[in-house]
Parts: sequence; structure tokens; C-alpha cells
Amino acid sequence: MAVDTSMNVAIKAASYNMVLQIVFRFGTFFMNAILLRYISREILGIVNVRLTLLYTTILFISREPFRKACLSRSENANKSKSNEKGTINLIWICMVVGFVSSFCLSLLWIYCFEQPSVSLIPQYKRCTILFAFSCLHELLIEPLWIYGQRFSFITLKVVLEGVFVTLRCVLSVILVIFVPNLGLYAFGIAFVISSLVYVALYYGYFWWYIKSSFKEEDKILPFTNFKELFPDFTTPCDLHYRNLVLSFYKQSLLKQFLTEGERYIMTVFSILSFAEQGVYDVVNNLGSLAARFIFMPIEESYYTYFSQVLMRGKNAKEHSVEQLNKAIISLCIVLKFVSLIGLIIVVFGYSYSFLLLDLYGGKILSAGEGPTLLKTYCVYVLIIAINGITECFMFAVMSKEQINKYNYKMMIFSVAFLVASLMLTKYFGSLGFILANCLNMFLRIIESVFFIKRFFKDSSRNPLVSIIPTKGVMLSLLLSFIFTVASEGFVGSASNPIYQLVHVVVGGVCLVMVAAAIYLTEHEFILFVTNLLQQKKNKTE
Repeated sequence: MAVDTSMNVAIKAASYNMVLQIVFRFGTFFMNAILLRYISREILGIVNVRLTLLYTTILFISREPFRKACLSRSENANKSKSNEKGTINLIWICMVVGFVSSFCLSLLWIYCFEQPSVSLIPQYKRCTILFAFSCLHELLIEPLWIYGQRFSFITLKVVLEGVFVTLRCVLSVILVIFVPNLGLYAFGIAFVISSLVYVALYYGYFWWYIKSSFKEEDKILPFTNFKELFPDFTTPCDLHYRNLVLSFYKQSLLKQFLTEGERYIMTVFSILSFAEQGVYDVVNNLGSLAARFIFMPIEESYYTYFSQVLMRGKNAKEHSVEQLNKAIISLCIVLKFVSLIGLIIVVFGYSYSFLLLDLYGGKILSAGEGPTLLKTYCVYVLIIAINGITECFMFAVMSKEQINKYNYKMMIFSVAFLVASLMLTKYFGSLGFILANCLNMFLRIIESVFFIKRFFKDSSRNPLVSIIPTKGVMLSLLLSFIFTVASEGFVGSASNPIYQLVHVVVGGVCLVMVAAAIYLTEHEFILFVTNLLQQKKNKTE
């Protein structure tokens, strides 16, 4: 099975992004382990839930619609110089959106929502402003980020974002440990300094690249002067991309609410105390490790891939056979991959949640509802995996009109999530947030599955079938579940390290059994991976 060049780029981007997410999440993983020993649970809840929610909300609503629109391929998108200027002008509008959203949301966070204890109120207000400023700094790189994605500056993105995240984590830990009197300020200062360094590195690289002595034919970017990256007020914004931005804007706001829904509910309705939010967030971070460093990079890279291979708003008959084959093969492979990873996480996560929480946070996490939260979250990870890929394909090929129609459905999903969260948390506590998220992701999967079936209805192959593993893999997963659950009984009844070691060994043997079943029965998937590795080997020789 041949691997086309554009798919190679998508896989390379996903692989590099995966490495970045591993560094980021494991850095956060160990940082939280350290911080739990130096800060109170109330501060942990304020930073990890309240202030981080402000940070992600500002960035999402300010840049996400612009990124999705300007990375889309369209036959109407002109490639002229004036069009590039119009695109640059449009991208810079995200700064205006960022200023407005930062100002409005900061006021909400400071004056409208539940306040922390009296001793932390002054720090909380000033830190809210610091977090908002760090968002504005990051928005300065949007033209560079979008054109970097367009022209496959993969290594640049991975390296600079890795430096950014690592610097932020290290500064936070250093300030908390060695300047304990700073309190919340330590996190605000770390966010501001790291964002400034991030912006400086991005602009430094692009200035060097454009000004360098490369031959004109070797240059990839459509710019000859560094000033062309800044807005030109004599040129109107690109009309095609502007309309796409407006369409994506409604959908992005709703998607952000569904993605961070439990944090919004915690913030607006004050269902949990800051201390409870801190503990929930630690468990949530542990449970989302796989979703963050595996599935999100894949979704991001394959959204770009599908956007480039298929024309937005066109049905299957309006594409060439080659384009459809590329889309079908890539969708089959990536669905197979995420479903296998998701099922492995469900099977092994059920039996190893208690051990992981006990080793990471001690009895604070493992004695309460922590293991139940993490086990349920593993099921949620599987649902996220399927939804991420099916939805990214749908958004990559939807027309503007279809996106507008889907926005109304997203509103229904949002209301369903809100109602389910309020009802389920009343009876199940923080577990209700996970159950409500599962419900909403499942509804979104149903919608995207129907879209994919309609899109490929005239094709001889249904990519959605790839979600289901072979019988051999399913049998190996079932046996692994039985063996690891039995092994966990020993760990649950004794904290002796010998029992824990035996439990880990049993899990390792079962994991090898599952890997062997995949290798022996998932022939198309293994053939694709083998061909990909062979191509990389040939390039290095």
C-alpha cells in the first residue's frame, strides 16, 4: 500500500506533535506532583481550573476560527499577492478579538464569579490580568503560526512550543519552591515571561528565514519582505476566508464550551470548592494524558491533511478517484489506530487506576473516589478518540452552509451537556462531569458518523468499519481484562511493593499479548505502518 506525500506530511506532523504533547503533559504531570507538596489545594484549584480556563478561553475564541478558516483549501482561494495581503489582514483581526475578549472575560473572572479566600483575593485579581496579558502576547504569532502550518514548518512548531511549555513549567516550579511568598503570582509571572520568549523566538526565526541569503527558488513562504507579515490597511480582508471565519466562529464557541464544559460549570455555578476542583483537575489531567499527547495531535494534523486533499463543500462525486482513495485509506488507518489505542486504555486503565493514583498522589487521590473517576475517564478517552477523527473529517469538508446548520445542533448538544452536568453532579458528584461529557461526545459521534456515511455512500468501502478491531484483537483484550482485574485484587488488599510489581508484570505480559494479536490479525494496518517505516528508512540511507 503506497503512502502519498501529503499523507507523509500529516503523519510526520502528528508524530512530532505527539512528542510535543508527551513533553508537555509529562512535564505538567511531574510539575503537579511537585506542586502538591508545596502549595495548598485551593491554589491548585484556582490556577489549574479558574485561571487556566480564562487562558484557554481567550486563546480559543480569539484564534481558533481564524486557524480553521485560513488552513482550508478552496478552489475559490486566489493565490495572488493581493490575496496573501488580504489573508494577513484577516489573521491580524484575531488581535482585536483578543483585546476585547481579554478585557470582558477578565472582568467576569474578577467580579462576577466566586472569589477565593480573603487572603488570596488581591493576588487572584492581579494574576487574572497577568494570564490575560500572556494570551495577548501569544496572539502576536498567529500570522507566523498559520503560514508555518500551511507550508509545513513542522520542526519549528514542535521545537518552539516545546521550549515555551517547558520554560513555563520550570519557571512555575522554581518560583513556587524558592520564592514561596509569591503565592499565585508565581504562576502569573511564569505565564507572562514564557509567552514573551515564545513570541520573540517565532519572530526571530521568520525574520532570519525571510532575510536569509537563500536562493529565491528555494524559499517556501510567499513573502520577500518581513514587513509583509504585518497588516496592510490599503488591502481589504480576503472575502472567502472572512466568511469561513464567521461560520467557524459560532461552531468554535460551542465546541469550546463542550470541551471545557465541566470547568465552566464549576466556575459559573460553584458546584465544587476550589480544593475539590484542584483534586478533580489532577485526576482529570492523569486521565487525559493519552487524549492530549496522542489524539489531539493526530486530529490537528489530519484536519490539515483532509483540508488539503478534499475540496470544502464538494461531495464525493465531485472529487477524483485518486482524491477519494487517499481520503478513504487515510481515514481507515487513523480510525483503526485511535480505536486500538482507546480500547487498550479502557482495558488496562480499569485495573491500573488505583495503582497509578496511589503512586502519584498517595492516599489523597487513591483513597476516595479518585480510582472510580479515572476508570470512568478511560471510557471517555475511547469516545474522545473516535469523535476527534470523525469530527475533524467532517469539519474539513463541510461547506459554509453545512457548518452553519451544524452550529444549531451544537447548541442543542451544549444545552444537553449543561442539563446533564447539573443533574448528574447532583447525584454522582464530580463523576457526573465525566458521564455528561461521555453523553455529549457520543451525540457528536452519531452526527459525524452519519455525515461520513452520506459522503461515502457511493464508495465501495465504508471507512467507519475500521473502528471495530478483528476478533483476535477483541479476544486478547477480553483475556487481558480478566487477568489484570484478578491481579488487581492482590494490590487492592495489600500495599506491599512485591504485589504491585507482580501486578505490573501481569499487565506487561497482557500488553505483549494484545500487541501480538494486532500484528497477526490487523493486516492492512500493519502493512501500512511497515510501508511507512520502510519509506523513512530508504530516505535516511
